Amino acid sequence: MSSESTVYVDATNQIAGRLSSKVAKLVISGKRVIVVNAEKSLLSGSRTAVINEWKEKLEIASRVNPIYGPIHPRRPDNILRRMVRGMVPRKKPKGALAMKRLRVYIGVPAGVDSAKLQQFEDSAARRPIPVYVTMRELSKSLGWNE
Repeated sequence: MSSESTVYVDATNQIAGRLSSKVAKLVISGKRVIVVNAEKSLLSGSRTAVINEWKEKLEIASRVNPIYGPIHPRRPDNILRRMVRGMVPRKKPKGALAMKRLRVYIGVPAGVDSAKLQQFEDSAARRPIPVYVTMRELSKSLGWNE
């Protein structure tokens, strides 16, 4: 598509699931989406509950050989990319092309102008009970080395 427009999204203080659904809609509609600061996005829930739930996912493996999966990401950018992938029909040609239009970065890459970054209106600061875990904390506890 020659008429692709690029949308720059800042994931800072954004709830990861809500952010993923909005990004999925954008990439399906044909826009190129670049998400920065993936490690600063939030997961809702108490720290221990969220981390224990993700650790249980990592412990489940194939009885035959762990290489056969299920394989779960540990890095914040890959976790966020996987969340978006779950909301896109990736096995269809439309979804496969949509996933190629998505880029997720840890931090802000050199070529991205900070004035272009946009945040969605649904920020975590307005929530009444702020019980959140950052993606960085989760990834560190899963074994990610920066």
